[in-house]
Amino acid sequence: MASTQSADPAEPSQSRSLFAALPTVSSDHPLHALLRRRIAVIDGAMGTEIQRLGLDEEAFRGIRSAVGRAGGCSCPAHAAPADLRDHGRPLQGCNDLLCLTQPEAVTEIHAAYLRAGADILTTNTFNANRISLADYELSDRVREINLAAVCCAKRAVESLAREGGRPGPRFIAGSLGPTNRTASLSPDVNRPGYRAVTFDDLRAAYYEQAEALLDGGADVLLFETVFDTLNLKAGLFAVEELFERRGHAVPVMVSCTIVDRSGRTLSGQTLDAFRISIAHARLFSVGINCSLGAAMMRPFVEELSRLAPVWTSCYPNAGLPNEFGGYDETPEQTASVLAEFVAQGWLNMVGGCCGTTPEHIRAIAEA
Repeated sequence: MASTQSADPAEPSQSRSLFAALPTVSSDHPLHALLRRRIAVIDGAMGTEIQRLGLDEEAFRGIRSAVGRAGGCSCPAHAAPADLRDHGRPLQGCNDLLCLTQPEAVTEIHAAYLRAGADILTTNTFNANRISLADYELSDRVREINLAAVCCAKRAVESLAREGGRPGPRFIAGSLGPTNRTASLSPDVNRPGYRAVTFDDLRAAYYEQAEALLDGGADVLLFETVFDTLNLKAGLFAVEELFERRGHAVPVMVSCTIVDRSGRTLSGQTLDAFRISIAHARLFSVGINCSLGAAMMRPFVEELSRLAPVWTSCYPNAGLPNEFGGYDETPEQTASVLAEFVAQGWLNMVGGCCGTTPEHIRAIAEA
């Protein structure tokens, strides 16, 4: 995909900020430069690709290698193979942990997306925060997992370079998921005023995770699948604080999820309300991902493009889940719809979410 929007949103984003004294991302940042030239391709699903591996409890614990080999990295996070055989909780399903226990498998998924044409890799850290990891009694592993995740992505980039892949920069986006708690809604219908998490809890969790991602070498921070703007605000507050302390900022991408055809987030906001809620933040881009297939996102992508003063992105699911929990939309179908969005001038970055595969990303990159 070579076309791009003619307007350059980098400067408006910064000039509208309420944080003018804090570190900013230069308008000549390499990712800005890439988007001025062409559409950037984001990778596809990590979770559903991991599901395809059929890993059992032993694999998640690191008792055996899922790909028949282990090691190959001397970074601090991978210096000693992780073995959680004595951990007290079941770990199967904690995909983020695989960055420690099955790093070769995670690296190979990243590498497959790079070979397919991805410019931006998202780290396998969607739930690698202390709030979500508490379900597995792994809150003390946050830093370790995030450092390992960035390392896996870096190794994939290095592998592509050794293979002589297509030239050009690749970017590692540190994935910051919404957590498994919401600050705006009560989980108990009988206690509408109750909240399972506080703003300060979220701020601290996001700060810890973002710090580890940046220490590992992430190029970008990506708040994705945002369903509660209050959660996101805690995260944005945390990274602004982190940038101030480090004296350096990286691009911050935000991607919300629209839960149904109503065009609202889970916490009830329209896209315009969502935009207004985060207008104070110095964002690199804003977008939509997950929940819906590409065709169902059409009116929302068009609206977002009209509203956004920054670069825009879209990475949809491969359609809606079928009765077996699978995704049926073909690579060609997804790519065709996203190519239409690009032709309309609505998007600057495209990719895939749940159910998309390296073949989906290849079709998108070639569309």
